[in-house]
Amino acid sequence: MSQTIAFGVDVGGSGIKGAPVDLATGELTAPRQKILTPQPATPDAVVSVIGELIAGFELAADVPIGLSFPSPIVQGAVGWMANLDQSWVGVNLADAVEAGTGRRPTVVNDADAAGYAEIAFGAAKGHPGTVAVTTLGTGIGVALITEGKLWPNAELGHLQINGRDAENWAAASAKEREGLTFEKWAKRLQRYFTEVDRLLWPDLIVVGGGISRRAHKFLPLLDLRPPIVPAALRNTAGIVGAAVLAGQSAGIATLPE
Repeated sequence: MSQTIAFGVDVGGSGIKGAPVDLATGELTAPRQKILTPQPATPDAVVSVIGELIAGFELAADVPIGLSFPSPIVQGAVGWMANLDQSWVGVNLADAVEAGTGRRPTVVNDADAAGYAEIAFGAAKGHPGTVAVTTLGTGIGVALITEGKLWPNAELGHLQINGRDAENWAAASAKEREGLTFEKWAKRLQRYFTEVDRLLWPDLIVVGGGISRRAHKFLPLLDLRPPIVPAALRNTAGIVGAAVLAGQSAGIATLPE
């Protein structure tokens, strides 16, 4: 049984979530558990919560652990930090979690984890070309996958558009902060996604984040070269993507056809 399961952990600024994932279907095999992110969110405090989540499930010793984390991961280390304590910068993430829990995780940027989940089981499943999976929320996360291969740490939410950081101008948080209608916000998204297309020429764009539940209100307003579709996995994407990548690292999972 354990050879078909991996455990995914999704670390966020407000909550840390975890669940075991069936690697054949992408479905959670038990209800996900969530613990509030400790404040301050130092390495020791966050690792303690990750250990608590793992211990809350009866996992065999050979179950791989995948960890979705809100920062670029550069040679295993946290590159910079926006939503957790700044003491994370430079920390080797896998080493820290292994020291605190006894389990060595496969670590991945949170947007990359969500994007890979959409490739494996969601809106981009089976797509043979280049897919840009974006998450529209507080910022803009981007995962870039080409023929099933993840290119990590794209950070394309920070493109400069009209002299401004794109995510400060076009993220879902900007819409809420400035009280923009969907029509006015879509004009900003049009500019942003046009720039993404100009630079990357993706074959498909997938849009996630909580606002993707209302994709019918803004995606039809966009006029882009590639198809653009809403994400499918939403709140489970980080957990599922991290678990799938951990399963692949352990040699017990492959990308579904």
